[in-house]
Amino acid sequence: MKQTYRNPLVTVDIIIEINDKIVLIQRANPPYGWALPGGFVDYGESLEASAIREAKEETSLEVTLQEQFHTYSDPDRDPRHHTVTTVFIGKGTGTPKPADDAKRVGVFTGNDLPEPIVFDHRKIIGDYFRYREGASKNTIFSLKS
Repeated sequence: MKQTYRNPLVTVDIIIEINDKIVLIQRANPPYGWALPGGFVDYGESLEASAIREAKEETSLEVTLQEQFHTYSDPDRDPRHHTVTTVFIGKGTGTPKPADDAKRVGVFTGNDLPEPIVFDHRKIIGDYFRYREGASKNTIFSLKS
């Protein structure tokens, strides 16, 4: 009997900083709601190139990546598939405009986030703001099975 293998899909998400705020998109496709810009990595594409491409496609911003923040891999993080995402932090320049599969784009602080936020992006955004407030990555991301 032939065994079928299923592997998680590889994605990227980008926390785009503009001043002391971050850019979120309102998704035009299911699941509907607000999310970090991001998407699936194309075959032959690096994670970094994918992050820059997805940021430009969805927000019309030029993004300079500052650091790789964390990789999130909870099998339930995306209701459509098992995905593994690497999140980058980058600086955005230009005027945010929705494009590709973004219906709207907005710039928010941790205190004025829109609703609903889809996937596990509320957790990611919370982790990011804790990091920006001075928490170490070791404190935020303890290894658990």
